[in-house]
Amino acid sequence: MPVAAGLAFGLVLAPIGAAADPKPTISQAKAKLEKLNDKADKVVDRYNTANERYKKAKSTYTKLNTSYKRKLATVADLRTEVVGIAVNSYKIGADVTSLPGLMGADDPRALLAGLTIAGQMSKERAEKLAAFDRENRELKSDRDKAQKALEAADKERDGVEKERSEITKLITEQKKLLNRLGAYNPGNPNSTGIKYTGPASGNAAAVLRFAYAQVGKPYVYGGTGPGGYDCSGLTQASWRAGGVSLPRTTWQQWAWGASRRVSLDDLQPGDLIFSEGLGHVSIYAGNGKIVHAPQTGDVVKVVPLSSYGRSLVGAVRP
Repeated sequence: MPVAAGLAFGLVLAPIGAAADPKPTISQAKAKLEKLNDKADKVVDRYNTANERYKKAKSTYTKLNTSYKRKLATVADLRTEVVGIAVNSYKIGADVTSLPGLMGADDPRALLAGLTIAGQMSKERAEKLAAFDRENRELKSDRDKAQKALEAADKERDGVEKERSEITKLITEQKKLLNRLGAYNPGNPNSTGIKYTGPASGNAAAVLRFAYAQVGKPYVYGGTGPGGYDCSGLTQASWRAGGVSLPRTTWQQWAWGASRRVSLDDLQPGDLIFSEGLGHVSIYAGNGKIVHAPQTGDVVKVVPLSSYGRSLVGAVRP
């Protein structure tokens, strides 16, 4: 059963006005939303990953295609130049191949020297043209491969987009329910956050100062700031403030940190904490706290790690 269909079967709510169904409590609504978000996190992260691959493939293709077109123009100019020299040499040669022609020249030695130079020039350009042709064939091959990669990335992105859009519709329904229950927190895109006063030092301190300044801003799927973030969008932006360039998605950040893994028993401020089967990532703030962008209907916030109900996978120290 497709993910979206399974979610729809298990999570779509009956009409609020139905007499047989009691109005769900806030805790029940939040539990359903959290369950949906846990599944949606993975889908959206796959979409973000696919989108990053698409953007990278498109950038590679664009650069190669531009270079290929530029070299095609260079090859065309060289070919024109070589042909022009060859034609002119032939015309001159036709006039001086006979003895009268040589005798009638103003300076036969200078003419012959000129022909030799013209021949050398033609040969040099012909060799250069051949080299450019070889290079261009290789470039065309790379360009064609990049085009296939771009097409594959586009197809992957489209496949995940359909799944994501179906889940987004369900999440919209859940947001409406939370609104009716008065439990939906829209956040403030212009929030100035709170001041970080924890134990971090060095670039980790810059990371956490930035992350704390985002507290109160809404969780937004695919959000990279400044008005809203998803979980990996927040960690990426925060560590950028600390001078480290992280990949975009949770899975990519975990893979990037393969050689930077640390024990959950040895956490330091600034460490990335991964959870929910790599569906979520947060930042350790020190003193047993984390800062993260949790889920739809919530905001960037600071919470105790001990109260964080998601299964932890591991940690990375950028």
